Amino acid sequence: MGALDGLKILDFSTLMPGPAATMSLADMGADVLKVSSRKRVDLVLAGGNVVDGTQVRELEATIDRNKRSITLDLKKDEAKRIVKRLVSEYDIVVEQFRPGVMERLGLGYEELKRVNPRVIYVALTGYGQDGPLAMRAGHDINYLARSGLISYAGRPGQLPSCWGTQVADLGGGTMNVIIGILAAVISRQRTGVGQFVDISMYDCSLFYTLGISAKAIVSGYEPRPGTERTSGAGMYDYYETKDGRYFSVGAMEPKFWKNFCDAMGLDDLIEGGCNPLNPERSKEKVRAAFASLTFEEACEKFASLDACVEPVLNYDEVLSDVHANARKMFVDVPVEGSGVTIKQLASPIKFSATPNVYRFAANPVGHDTEDVLRSLGYAPEEICRFAESGVLD
Repeated sequence: MGALDGLKILDFSTLMPGPAATMSLADMGADVLKVSSRKRVDLVLAGGNVVDGTQVRELEATIDRNKRSITLDLKKDEAKRIVKRLVSEYDIVVEQFRPGVMERLGLGYEELKRVNPRVIYVALTGYGQDGPLAMRAGHDINYLARSGLISYAGRPGQLPSCWGTQVADLGGGTMNVIIGILAAVISRQRTGVGQFVDISMYDCSLFYTLGISAKAIVSGYEPRPGTERTSGAGMYDYYETKDGRYFSVGAMEPKFWKNFCDAMGLDDLIEGGCNPLNPERSKEKVRAAFASLTFEEACEKFASLDACVEPVLNYDEVLSDVHANARKMFVDVPVEGSGVTIKQLASPIKFSATPNVYRFAANPVGHDTEDVLRSLGYAPEEICRFAESGVLD
């Protein structure tokens, strides 16, 4: 039995952040039914490889695991009636369209609330449901840029850096969709009614500026690249080894800084701490110390040292990392009907009494359409008519 057994979620989301949220909820036991269309190709999930003779679209297989799938053409009246019948049972809705799209389809919150007052309706967008940018298109890089976070995240005099993952999408949108749903469920348990939950990835990015926001709001302080501890102002930084690899040093506290300096033979830097008065002079000494070591030598030096120093691993090293595997962060998930399992990233949330279950990798789009419609009471001839008329496209 999963932690979220009994929650039933109707998932209209696409791309990465919404589907990642509903994947996490499905891992925890929620019954997630994904509503897709064969007419709309999700480019984020396109492509794939053959695994043991079975064609697998890896990202889709991961991000839609544990979910059932139906296809509907939401422009068809019969499809809208099917959705409304589903909402009496699947009383949590997640959608990721621009504001107003679901309303124009006759499937917005106010309409679905009339069908089921307990419905929790989560709308995930780039810039939110209101404000002058509400209808503006955007991606992760845009939300981070406009939030101001990127203005002080890079190096002085250098081009702002792309971060290699969707920070606003996954750290912001995905996680706050999960939080919003669970908070609304708790509220519904108390009040008996649902509500509309508005999640904006721009808002989430702005929240990431929390570390400097109080100072900036009160005093007008303007952070710049290299002015913050976490953007390399002190010793908190990345350092290159002799063979072109990198190490991270986060030894902010005096005890960790002392351990680091002792290990690197930099006793003269201990007194100045991780944020010395002359950081560039100290940083040059730290750079030189790392440049005298190979990556493997540095790994050996810091393997058992309590100093907040870690290697920058390549992803093949992450896949074989002893700690990642001890934490069971990679799991083998079956592909239904094939006898094949594929390795996927696991949920980061661990439960002692209700562990996550990875039941199956995503099935093809629309795999469960007929079964779902039958469970709603539709007769076989009605289902055939829906298929022939394009309702199930």
